[in-house]
Amino acid sequence: MSIRVEPIGVLRTGCEEQIPDGWENALATIEVKEAWLPALEGIEEFSHLIVLFWLHLIPREGIELKTHPQGRQDLPLVGILATRTPYRPNPIGLQMVELVSRQGSLLTIRGIDAYDGSPVLDIKPYLSRGDSLGKTRIPDWLTTLWEIEP
Repeated sequence: MSIRVEPIGVLRTGCEEQIPDGWENALATIEVKEAWLPALEGIEEFSHLIVLFWLHLIPREGIELKTHPQGRQDLPLVGILATRTPYRPNPIGLQMVELVSRQGSLLTIRGIDAYDGSPVLDIKPYLSRGDSLGKTRIPDWLTTLWEIEP
């Protein structure tokens, strides 16, 4: 089976080589293609969005199936699907972001870790009833990582 997707827009983050520390608070924009402008109707009523985007600068060859999270040898070797590594079978990024404003087909957002020019595949509103989870579980290695690198 083959799957074909068409971008609905592009991310403008200003990050061309490396995602900087503090990206969680940085502003970025999504330039939605004019053809999709009617599809944005009402989106400004939401505080947060879920953005799916293509990790267009990530190499697709030689993907290792296991990794030490963030390359840290002191953390366990785990499967890539148990991490947020960008080196994935299908380089799809997913991020919940704050919607700061909308001006026509331009969305200003806060909190996306993506390279400038990343194609946007879809935008979905964040729903507090369906997307918010109560109690969740994470592995010890992630707790260790976050204690050292908040």
